[in-house]
Amino acid sequence: MGVHALALVTGLAFSSVAAALALSKDELKSAREAIAAEFKAARADCQSLSANTKDICMAKAGGREKVAKAELAARDKPSVDASYKLRVARAGSDYLVAKEICDDKAGNAKDVCLKEAKAVDVAAKADAKAKMKTANANNVASEKGADARNEASAARRDAEHAVAREKCDIFAGDAKSSCLIDAKARFGKF
Repeated sequence: MGVHALALVTGLAFSSVAAALALSKDELKSAREAIAAEFKAARADCQSLSANTKDICMAKAGGREKVAKAELAARDKPSVDASYKLRVARAGSDYLVAKEICDDKAGNAKDVCLKEAKAVDVAAKADAKAKMKTANANNVASEKGADARNEASAARRDAEHAVAREKCDIFAGDAKSSCLIDAKARFGKF
């Protein structure tokens, strides 16, 4: 098994995201075992390589494992925090691979390569943080909007109930009582 098998497993994992929000214990265990098996196979594939090519291969394998674990966690318990951790795992994985690729260079070219890799890593993590904060702010705004709509609806019902009660003032006796009871029932004021 190699990179292609891991891509297939990852693709299948993503295709089932919409199917279920949380995984059963058996599904979770099976997915963890699949991730471990893929990492072991990828690591074994790297053993035939040498020097920095082997280091790059190992960094890619380790990065795929971390990303797969973060994807599994996000799939098992979807949340803003899980999405953030997944983005950070991807950025960290990309950074580790980029650092290994930079090792093939020397002198100023290597320094520039490392700085560029770090800049991409910092930007990706900053974007992940911004997306997390935006999602949290949107959630709070959505909740506040719902609260405001509920308050407005209650105020509207109260005002309409007051109008209905006022209309009952033209009646007297049992007719007025009946009108008030009807107004209370219509506006849920028991």
